Amino acid sequence: MASATEDPVLERYFKGHKAALASLDFSSNGKQLATASWDTFLMLWNFKPHARAYRYVGHKDVVTSVQFSPHGNLLASASRDRTVRLWIPDKRGKFSEFKAHTAPVRSVDFSADGQFLATASEDKSIKVWSMYRQCFLYSLYRHTHWVRCAKFSPDGRLIVSCSEDKTIKIWDTTNKQCVNNFSDFIGFANFVDFNPSGTCIASAGSDQTVKVWDIRVNKLLQHYQVHSGGVNCISFHPSGNYLITASSDGTLKILDLLEGRLIYTLQGHMGPVFTVSFSKGGELFASGGADTQVLLWRTNFDELHCKGLNKRNLKRLHFDSPPHLLDIYPRTPHPHEEKVETVETTETSGRTLPDKGEEVYGYFLNPSLLSPECSPTTTKKKTEDMSDLPSESQRSIPLAVTDALEHIMEQLNVLTQVGMTQVACIALGGKIHRTILDTASCKLQN
Repeated sequence: MASATEDPVLERYFKGHKAALASLDFSSNGKQLATASWDTFLMLWNFKPHARAYRYVGHKDVVTSVQFSPHGNLLASASRDRTVRLWIPDKRGKFSEFKAHTAPVRSVDFSADGQFLATASEDKSIKVWSMYRQCFLYSLYRHTHWVRCAKFSPDGRLIVSCSEDKTIKIWDTTNKQCVNNFSDFIGFANFVDFNPSGTCIASAGSDQTVKVWDIRVNKLLQHYQVHSGGVNCISFHPSGNYLITASSDGTLKILDLLEGRLIYTLQGHMGPVFTVSFSKGGELFASGGADTQVLLWRTNFDELHCKGLNKRNLKRLHFDSPPHLLDIYPRTPHPHEEKVETVETTETSGRTLPDKGEEVYGYFLNPSLLSPECSPTTTKKKTEDMSDLPSESQRSIPLAVTDALEHIMEQLNVLTQVGMTQVACIALGGKIHRTILDTASCKLQN
């Protein structure tokens, strides 16, 4: 696999929301982007030139989270109106509504096979829903304060959640029990997620920190203090080698998890950045925040071929498998030009999903939500110089080094056990040999 040696670059920006962005997600084919906003709307952006965006109306309060299903045929959204909605991502915007939470819902997350949906709420619970039967299945209760986020592991066997009770909990979806608990926070985690191989979790802290934990040995592997404001969201690159963070300090930062250091700071938003996400193939990422804009960036520094990656990860859906690490190639800065484009939007009023066989035709409004004098967003991006890097006391231990040390320790244990067995055998052989000689001596004396 060849790796590009260029910096991230802002490709386009989208403007259509009337309030801060809360969440965004790429479709599985990388051709669409869904966004959720405090303006109570969802928007679906198409990346084709001059394509119109769809605006979904239905929630009665802030839309806090949005996610595409793995197959891209559904959109799930959560809202402060205490509901979860499933939308068909087309121009009609039909939806079904789920009601079970008794307080605002903060996040939605599909399992990798698309069969289940996990939701987190300020009612202190995580709820799991069946997508096949379109019904509520069960609740997970152990948090003592609002639950801000809940995510499935890649193999669907675990759920990780974070809460304002300052804990991160890991749940077994088979026996529906809490199997692990992390509480090493001055503040609380705003967001949490599994890495692509499912062996680690990363958290975005209100205390301005980013932490990476190995859930197999319950150990804090990396601890980054690179932001000057609370960290609101994180996203793993599909390779698992990089992590991007969004912060209230107005910046995005890209961390190299193999080297354990900060490599890029991106400044494009005016005000806090609340959400960020890589595309499924890793070639793009998008961000949104208080300035109501959606920025679309091209990754450049480590593009992946999604099909090959998915084949590798399918073989790795085991709890005990080691982290998946790819080679990192040298990076050198390259000059580039910014390309900024805008799109028109089409508003569609959300409608409840009809009964089978019933056909409903939506109607649309066609306002242009962009003013012609809308100016491009200026972006400052750079490779971090030494002054921006964490000091040696703050620098995290690279994952590759940690795994190598653990492997060496395992080999030493094996060699030690083999050596002790050989010594025992030699000692036992000596005793037998001496017994035979003593017996022969007695017979000669007799």
